[in-house]
Amino acid sequence: MDILLVASAFNSLSQRVYAELSDRGHRVEVVLAPHGDDAVRAAVRETAPELIVAPMLRTAVPEDVWREHTCLIVHPGPPGDRGPSSLDWAVADGARRWGVTVLQAEAGLDAGDIWASVPCTLPPVGKSDLYRGEVADAAAAAVLLAVQRFADGSFKPQPQSGPSVGVVWRDVFRQETRRIDWRADSTETVLRKLRGADSRPGVLDTLLGREVFLHGGHPEDILRGRPGQVLATRNGAVCRATRDGAVWIPELRPRRGSGDPAPFRRPAADVLGGLLRNVPEASVPLDLPAERRTWSDVRYRQRGDVGFLDFSFPGGAMSSAQCRRLLAGYRHALTRPTSVLVLGGGRDFFSNGIHLNVIEAASDPAGEAWTNLTAMNDLVEAVLRTTDRLVVAALGGNAAAGGVMLALAADEVWCRTGAVLNPHYRRMGLYGSEFWTYSLPRRTGEETAARLTRQALPVSAFSARRAGLVDRLVPASPGSFSHDVDRLSAALAGVPDLRERIAAKQAARERDEARRPLAAYRRDEQARMRRILFDPAAPFHALRSAFVRRTPGGSPRPLAPPRTP
Repeated sequence: MDILLVASAFNSLSQRVYAELSDRGHRVEVVLAPHGDDAVRAAVRETAPELIVAPMLRTAVPEDVWREHTCLIVHPGPPGDRGPSSLDWAVADGARRWGVTVLQAEAGLDAGDIWASVPCTLPPVGKSDLYRGEVADAAAAAVLLAVQRFADGSFKPQPQSGPSVGVVWRDVFRQETRRIDWRADSTETVLRKLRGADSRPGVLDTLLGREVFLHGGHPEDILRGRPGQVLATRNGAVCRATRDGAVWIPELRPRRGSGDPAPFRRPAADVLGGLLRNVPEASVPLDLPAERRTWSDVRYRQRGDVGFLDFSFPGGAMSSAQCRRLLAGYRHALTRPTSVLVLGGGRDFFSNGIHLNVIEAASDPAGEAWTNLTAMNDLVEAVLRTTDRLVVAALGGNAAAGGVMLALAADEVWCRTGAVLNPHYRRMGLYGSEFWTYSLPRRTGEETAARLTRQALPVSAFSARRAGLVDRLVPASPGSFSHDVDRLSAALAGVPDLRERIAAKQAARERDEARRPLAAYRRDEQARMRRILFDPAAPFHALRSAFVRRTPGGSPRPLAPPRTP
């Protein structure tokens, strides 16, 4: 079918729905609603869709559009749930079971007939993690079911007026409800409030005299202090005392109008700067005991002949400092006597490459981008040059740009079936680096590599497997992915021909190096990137700024071919 997606942003869920529908042979176009009702109407006229699907929408579809076309709205709540902050309320209420419903658009908000609904669990993790994980899985399944029912033509959607659907209206979840009372709230209450706003909109608070939004929350099991007190820093995060414990907050966002020239999310220590002068750094070892409940963005663990380098960075972005920490962790892992090393394995983002927010906030964005790029290249090169063991990249969540190339540097890429990959750079106006001109064609072939980078479209895990980007699909829930990776990696370490595989890998690397050294790929890529980064007129700077600062602009049709940098 010809399907038009109408979305407020081409975000993770919109991309997931696009990729899943495309995999099944549907011709899918996308229009962004923030460009106005006329843009939506124009897209409808141009594409003449058989069906309209709205996977993520903050505003109403124009009435003349939904009256003339069947328009299905994806609502992140179970049947009968209504309101603009469904998932926020679910996290705040500690709900363990939830769901996603596909409704037909009509005048009443979320009041249309039900085309499909799929239940899901809500483990105690951040709202954005849930949105990309359990909720996205349920949403994709519900959309595919609804589209199939529409195509069949015999299904009659269920009205919400019947006794089997209990209607519950939930109003906008406001900052007054999110506010933390550091003297009265328990650690678990604080964590629930932080997790419910980890990506958007954050929890408004005053910290060391500055009004900021808090983003993300993790428990701390040892440090203690006066409720609200900043106890320590660690790798850019700050630890703050509660009445019965403490929590780590990785990121802050200055309030608009505060005078801060960078009012967007970035590492907490970067935002607070000199205010942390007398706050100690509480470092921890890479190989923390499993029972420790504390925050660290890079950890190493070992099980038998398998090493695991776990890492998790907010939003998947990796700053210069984060790349260096991960590289230090990788080098530590290489000193351990293992035959298999697993990178990643967590439930959310694998990596999205360089940290655009940190770059945008820098006094010299071009210089910071270059430093970040160099640190990312150092990390990827270390993986490519590892020849004494097999390296597995385990993608439990999405990956993009340099993050995909980091994964491709490994010997095997294992991917959860719900992940979405963006193996390209062009939509940010970049040529790309991270040895992509070596790793991508090596896996996919020159023709497919050219198509992926030219089209610059998101691909599902299944399409990535067909293209050669992924070696193994792992059909796991977000919460069980790491357990499956542990089991699969133990089996890999036990295969009888493991030593022969490692020897063959080393021989292949030596042949490739003789044909064209890695240093040559790096030199040529970085030369192209340097010209872009240090050219004030290059599209990268405006695209980066618009992306980070969420300023309107660009095309209402995000799948249009990107400009060539």
